[in-house]
Amino acid sequence: MNEYIFKSRVWLITDDNGNLIPDVDTDQIFHNAHLYITDINEMWKYTFGNLEGWKDFPKKAENGDIIIAGKNFGSGSSRQQAVDCFKALGIKLIIAESFGAIYKRNAINSGFPIMISQNINDIMSQKKILNLQNISVDILKGELINLDTEEKINLTPFSKVQKDIYDKGILLNM
Repeated sequence: MNEYIFKSRVWLITDDNGNLIPDVDTDQIFHNAHLYITDINEMWKYTFGNLEGWKDFPKKAENGDIIIAGKNFGSGSSRQQAVDCFKALGIKLIIAESFGAIYKRNAINSGFPIMISQNINDIMSQKKILNLQNISVDILKGELINLDTEEKINLTPFSKVQKDIYDKGILLNM
């Protein structure tokens, strides 16, 4: 049975000024220098390897962590490794203002949970969530709760298609 409520600490993918980094592309997520790696279990150590300020992320992340990112996360190429590296690292969910179209489709098709929060930048500017706080996310209700402050934030819930693929584990199992 699949999980529909995730409880974990959160990583805010921010710049030095504390703003969510927009337009993180697939090359920043998983550099093309590592495309020769075909074993998904080896991909984790290269996650964010080309994103300034985040190159040490794989050493700090823990199984079950959640990521909040800026708009257009995963823009660029159709690099499946940019999804698979998070799965290999044990990241359970990525929330962003928006996703690159191909990245979004790759994530959904591979059963990796992603969610949209169209007002995530407003939430970050009001400091409703801080880096490494504990949150709970209900992917069916579209609800994020900051477990440290009880603050509730609305997200776009999974669509029926996204839930069906997630339940099967991957689109090819449909």
